Amino acid sequence: MAHLDIPAARQLIDGAWVAACDQGDLSILDPATQQPIQPVARARAADVDLAVAAARRAFPAWAATSPSERGAILRRWADLIGEHVEQLAVYEARDVGKPLSGGRSNIFIAHGIIDYFAGAADKLTGVTLPTRSSDYFGYTQPEPYGVCAVVIPWNVPAVLTAANVAPALAAGNAVVLKPSEIAPLAPFALAELARRAGLPPGVLNVLTGLGAEAGVALTGHRDIDHISFVGSTATGRAVMRAAAEHLVPVKLELGGKSPNVLFADADLDTAIPAIVYSITENAGQNCYAGSRLLVEESIRGEVVERVAAAMAAVRMGAWHEDLDMGPLVSEAQYRRVLGFLTEAPGSGARLVTGGAPALERRDDGWFVPPTLFDRVDRSARLVREEIFGPVLAVESFTGTDQAIAMMNDVDFGLLACIWTTDVSRALRVAHEARSGQVTVNQFHDAGVIGFPFNMQKDSGFSRGGGYAALREYTQEKAVAVRLLDRRRS
Repeated sequence: MAHLDIPAARQLIDGAWVAACDQGDLSILDPATQQPIQPVARARAADVDLAVAAARRAFPAWAATSPSERGAILRRWADLIGEHVEQLAVYEARDVGKPLSGGRSNIFIAHGIIDYFAGAADKLTGVTLPTRSSDYFGYTQPEPYGVCAVVIPWNVPAVLTAANVAPALAAGNAVVLKPSEIAPLAPFALAELARRAGLPPGVLNVLTGLGAEAGVALTGHRDIDHISFVGSTATGRAVMRAAAEHLVPVKLELGGKSPNVLFADADLDTAIPAIVYSITENAGQNCYAGSRLLVEESIRGEVVERVAAAMAAVRMGAWHEDLDMGPLVSEAQYRRVLGFLTEAPGSGARLVTGGAPALERRDDGWFVPPTLFDRVDRSARLVREEIFGPVLAVESFTGTDQAIAMMNDVDFGLLACIWTTDVSRALRVAHEARSGQVTVNQFHDAGVIGFPFNMQKDSGFSRGGGYAALREYTQEKAVAVRLLDRRRS
């Protein structure tokens, strides 16, 4: 097995690792030590032009390639990922700061996504349409857009690379991917494996740079046919404005403020560990993190006590220590979360565990302990804004109707988790949830293959995840044919 090295201060354009046009670079830091890992190329508008031009040249031949062959290349890509799991896991874990086991889990997920779309590549079909008489024939034909821009954040870079790039390639598009300048190494490594798998030059280009430079240049580029953006709601609005200039379709996966809705009849032995994991996994740096806990008042005391105890037992450490939780990804993120922790007591919230007084201020990393606030007012920022850290806000309710109202009373609509043994109540709450995804007695979508990554409200709009993602990266052509009667000629 060949070793998987990523060249320093390089980016992948037209099948080759090249320096940035101005020879500039950015330093990638280990969040647990604040020490440099390696430099990467600092892309600017000129680099974006080169990457988009390479994708444009590669697109016609790739779109004309048999979908079975496209799927075979994706399958070889997935196989190579399976052979390099440990090396990829180190890139993911060290770059972001998550435990090595978390990095490994993300690589397995990325592998599964790419393998899924390898099998789906030649299953993308149109439909035949009914006609008013046998003299006519109508059908639809899905077609790739062309050059797709994909911009992803730093929290789960391997998964987001797979989830956006694989369906775009399977559908016949060429891609320019811009991972975050904070954590680009796993996407670079995945792209190198795609190159080794036989992906033609220019079909997948990967460059990194600052959002204000490379990101703005890419999402506003006149030769982009589709944009997929994953990140904050504020930046998503800016991407939409840029896309409007050239009337480019956009897929947006934005922020979240996901509730765990815990009824008194729930199985607490199952629910409590999952609720704690939902806000401590990746140090709470997930768009779907379970940052709100709505608990029925009759069990509030017990639940708060048990959640606090479980949070206090979470072990923090660097990626290679492979404990329960790592640091936040950057100083900027650390300062943001610290602001919430410092402000919260003044709003009347009761600190139960963690918080600003318990911050483990190490000189070697941006660590924030799991934090629980009880009796948080519904108007507080802890309830209404995305924190992106291991901070959980507890509210209580006294009936199903109130639980539903509180569940929906935020601007976001990504994921809602319902905990109850009453099937009728679970179905009713799921029906009323203004959320793109709902789970019952579990956090997120464990056990479901091809679960759509849907969202509503300020969380964005997407047909991501599962077979529907192929539709996201295709446009539909409708064809109507009048059948001439050649028997008279």
